[in-house]
Amino acid sequence: MLNQSEADRLIAIQKKRVKEERYNFPLAGERLVIPIISTDEREPFLIDINRRRIKLTKCTYQNRYQGTIILVRLDVDGSPHPNPEVVNVPLTYLEPYNGQTILCPHLHLYVEGFDDKWAIPSPSGKFSRTKNIRATLDDFFYYCNVTEIPEVQGGLF
Repeated sequence: MLNQSEADRLIAIQKKRVKEERYNFPLAGERLVIPIISTDEREPFLIDINRRRIKLTKCTYQNRYQGTIILVRLDVDGSPHPNPEVVNVPLTYLEPYNGQTILCPHLHLYVEGFDDKWAIPSPSGKFSRTKNIRATLDDFFYYCNVTEIPEVQGGLF
C-alpha cells in the first residue's frame, strides 16, 4: 500500500512510452495494456484501455503502478459509482462526494486506505471529449503526465 504523498508523486511524475511500438485501440469486448515508464526510467507503469463490454461508448482507462495499484481511473459511459460514507473524509476535495453516487464519466484517484474506491465527477476541463473514446485516451495520457505518448491507432475519432 502507498501513502498519499507517494501516490501523488507517482501520479505527477512525467512518464514516457517504453518503446517505439504501435498499438491498436481495442475493439468493443477487448482490452489493451500499454507499458510506460517514468522519464528517469525508475518507475514502471501500465496504462489499461478496457472495452470488455460490448457497449460501444463504454471505456475504462487506468494508470497502474506495480501491476495492481490503480493510481488513476477514468470511467466513461459506465455504471454510477457509490462512494464510501465516512465520518472523516480522507482528502478535503472528496468532502462534497462523501456517501454520494457519482455518474459517468467519473474519475478515480488513489486515496490512501481506500485505493480507488472514491470517485469524483470527471473534470470537464481535463476530459471534455468523452463522447469520443479515442480522443479521451489522448486526454488521459495528458492527465497522467505521459509526455512521450505511445502510438495508438484506430478507435473512434
